[in-house]
Amino acid sequence: MAAIELPATVEPYPDDEVLRAAKAHFAEGNYGHAARYYERAVEVEPTDGEAWLGLAASYDRVRRFDLADRAYWSAARYVGNRPEYFNNVGYSYLLRGDIQKARSNFLKALELDPDNLTLLNNLELLRDSARKAGMT
Repeated sequence: MAAIELPATVEPYPDDEVLRAAKAHFAEGNYGHAARYYERAVEVEPTDGEAWLGLAASYDRVRRFDLADRAYWSAARYVGNRPEYFNNVGYSYLLRGDIQKARSNFLKALELDPDNLTLLNNLELLRDSARKAGMT
């Protein structure tokens, strides 16, 4: 599957509202626009781990894994020890079809938050992907 084009420009928002705009676009499935707003959010606040995770997840959704890897690297400095970080990285690898790296990251997240419903759903997706790939 090819990468989705990122928009060249997006509507400007005040710096204190750009993260909210990024989250809203992501929630609506406008991942290219979300990526652009998250890019602005990390420019405004470069130590915001939530913004870095959102940026990485947006890049994942537009299949720009090269950019996602860079954003995850930055996110790791601020939220790398949290379950949502490992869950998101695991999901990124799941999207790429790398079942082993996805599993490793999901298990790290599970150790930190064994009752997280999003994580448990992603583990089920991983099982389905492994079954389809003939790995079970």
